[in-house]
Amino acid sequence: MVYEKLELKEFYPILGENGANPTLELYLPYNMTEMHRENQKRPCMIVCPGGGYGFCSQREAEPIALNFLPEGYNVFIITYSVAPHRFPTQLCEVAAVMELIYANSEKWNCDTERIAIIGFSAGGHLAAHYSTMFDCKEVRAVFPESKAVNASVLCYPVITADPEVAHQGSFINLLGRYPEGDELDYFSCDRCVKENTPPAFLWHTAQDNCVPCMNSLLYAGALLKHNIPAELHIYPYGYHGLSTCDRQTIDDLTEEIIYDNAWLTSLKKWLGLIFK
Repeated sequence: MVYEKLELKEFYPILGENGANPTLELYLPYNMTEMHRENQKRPCMIVCPGGGYGFCSQREAEPIALNFLPEGYNVFIITYSVAPHRFPTQLCEVAAVMELIYANSEKWNCDTERIAIIGFSAGGHLAAHYSTMFDCKEVRAVFPESKAVNASVLCYPVITADPEVAHQGSFINLLGRYPEGDELDYFSCDRCVKENTPPAFLWHTAQDNCVPCMNSLLYAGALLKHNIPAELHIYPYGYHGLSTCDRQTIDDLTEEIIYDNAWLTSLKKWLGLIFK
């Protein structure tokens, strides 16, 4: 396997403005010539850790890569810019990752028709926002040919800016203030869904008192209204930020949390259908 850590500003200097230094970690399995796989193209997974747009969680980064490498994925973990860096910095950084994957698809053995993005909590907002707004004017000003992902995976995601069910701190970190007026629609991912939005897999816990599960329900509902395939799991127990729901990321494992680990098995089956 090839592992490499890249600074995105070395490829796109505009991403280094105001002291930003987003990084991309590459986990690229070897194509084994012994098994005549030298020309194999692999699906890709872009990982957006959570952290309320205030930091990027380690628990939602490498442990996710280690779950998808055995499934034959190239994995790309983006440590994106957080507060005080504001929108659209984060969307542009994800767009840069897509540019690099396309530009290096032969070298990295990437199947550009099978690129998924997975995000957790505020990283779920970033993943859903990019899935719905990859071609918005702010991104196209930096990357005129910004590219869409083919599937999104949203894990207890921040979705809506509706103050009744929003994780308000994420939006304050993203914008430097709370959105108002028409901005509520612009930053609510469920309200940005359109016909070309990719399919999504979502999971949440009913007991999440940090980011209410209504966030996932709203996004899944918006996809279904547009006849876009969606799979949604609401697990009955568990707090916010469970990541892999096993000893990789949780010290105080309980029977209820172990039960939630089923999301990984379900997701792998779902991706097998979407990327068949």
